[in-house]
Amino acid sequence: MELLREMVITDGKVYDNNVLKVDSFLNHQIDAGLMMKMAESFYEYFKKEKITKILTIEASGIAPAIMVANLFNVPMVFAKKSKPSTLKNSDVYTAEVHSYTKNITNTIVVSEKFINKEDKVLIVDDFLANGQATLGLMKIVAQAGAETVGVGILVEKSFQDGRKQLDERNVNVCSLCRIASLENNEVKFNTADDEK
Repeated sequence: MELLREMVITDGKVYDNNVLKVDSFLNHQIDAGLMMKMAESFYEYFKKEKITKILTIEASGIAPAIMVANLFNVPMVFAKKSKPSTLKNSDVYTAEVHSYTKNITNTIVVSEKFINKEDKVLIVDDFLANGQATLGLMKIVAQAGAETVGVGILVEKSFQDGRKQLDERNVNVCSLCRIASLENNEVKFNTADDEK
């Protein structure tokens, strides 16, 4: 998506050759117009799928996921990074998710009442790097007996192994912006040949 690439170049900041900070338009302050255009791109890509739920993880995935859910006219569910006291252990699906950028592991939870075996789930998230968040969400979908029909990612760091792990599982992935490298603190995008 050309508009997202332009925003990454003009407003994104690279740190330590592997961290891309996009908090001025994607995940702290949010450009709502850009977010809607990205949601429309996911809708166009996945519109032939029968989707009954959009699933994400708090907090940065919520904005794109709610807009995608609105276009599909289905509920959006987000995994919490800690179990609320109002939920019993027997009432939740859980998965361990390690955050590379924060260097912490969370047990994410989703109430059993929000995903069931009839659901066809589209996972939407802001970043795909090592794939831990997406794989954790897929584990939750599997625990519910539901089906992951695809994954929508705003920014993919293709030089890390998250995409490879999803490809090995035959997951239908739509990444709107694929980054080949952040070396020398410079953003380099995948070429058309890299996309094949």
